[in-house]
Amino acid sequence: MKAIAISEFGGPEVLALREIEVPTPGDGDLLIKVIASGVNFIDIYQRMGTYPVELPYVLGMEGAGEVVEVGSAVSNFAVGDRVAWPFAPGSYAEFVAIAADRVVRIPEDIDTDIAAAVMLQGLTAHFLTHSTFILDAGHTCVIHAAAGGVGQLLTQIAHWRGARVIATVGSEKKAAIASTLGADEVIRYDQVDDLAAAIKQANNGVGVDVVYDGVGAATFDAGLAALKPRGMMILFGAASGQVPALELQRLNAGGSLFVTRPSLFHHIATQAEMQWRADDVLSLVAAGQIQVAIHKTYELKDAAQAQMDLAARVTAGKLLLLP
Repeated sequence: MKAIAISEFGGPEVLALREIEVPTPGDGDLLIKVIASGVNFIDIYQRMGTYPVELPYVLGMEGAGEVVEVGSAVSNFAVGDRVAWPFAPGSYAEFVAIAADRVVRIPEDIDTDIAAAVMLQGLTAHFLTHSTFILDAGHTCVIHAAAGGVGQLLTQIAHWRGARVIATVGSEKKAAIASTLGADEVIRYDQVDDLAAAIKQANNGVGVDVVYDGVGAATFDAGLAALKPRGMMILFGAASGQVPALELQRLNAGGSLFVTRPSLFHHIATQAEMQWRADDVLSLVAAGQIQVAIHKTYELKDAAQAQMDLAARVTAGKLLLLP
């Protein structure tokens, strides 16, 4: 089968389309024909060695496809079932073997590519709004990069839960997207000198309850300064670079602030929790409460270009590889 593998860490040039053996599923595994795989920043971090992996390594953590073989110990899936997964290595490939308790079944009314597009980012948006900070009516949140993959889903879920949304974006086109998805206020961070002040001005001069920051170095300080006393900074990514070490006294000076760095992996640790989050997200998609934007699809051989496009932050929605 064809797969995108790396044998060294580095830039996009280390991505290579290789011919490798089809994986053999274990007793508790499913062999899945990949129909679509998601392109995410974690793939870039692994490629660069920021998140070290054992080489050689087939990239890709997210996808959807059709079961073609079932391990002897698996009783709840059958050949022909459509399944999706948010966090399983080796998804930049034509086939992948995944433990049966790491996939979810795709409902009949959800297209396979939509399921692939919403898994990692949709479940991330879910835990950020349902667990890390339980977002409800009466809260005001800031969502950085609101027109990006996670940002679009966060904006829609926050709006659906009744929160007031202040979105930050980097272009007029992205501002229009954020407004359409339910943002109450939109700030062009490329047009303001003091982002924290602009956020407070958009919130009647006071700090916000929570900041959702997947951008990192470029927005972290402003987000921290925009919080109200006892507000929460949720740093869940680093699209612009890693945030430097934080002097904890800043949290006291800012008003007994909270900072957390959560990840999806710890919020789908059990099959039951993963299924709960997937069911919630996919039901919102089916009901039309969440629109899933697929920005562009690429052939598997063009994985390097897909990662470069994602890293350049010029996309507005999900990027998919179609093996």
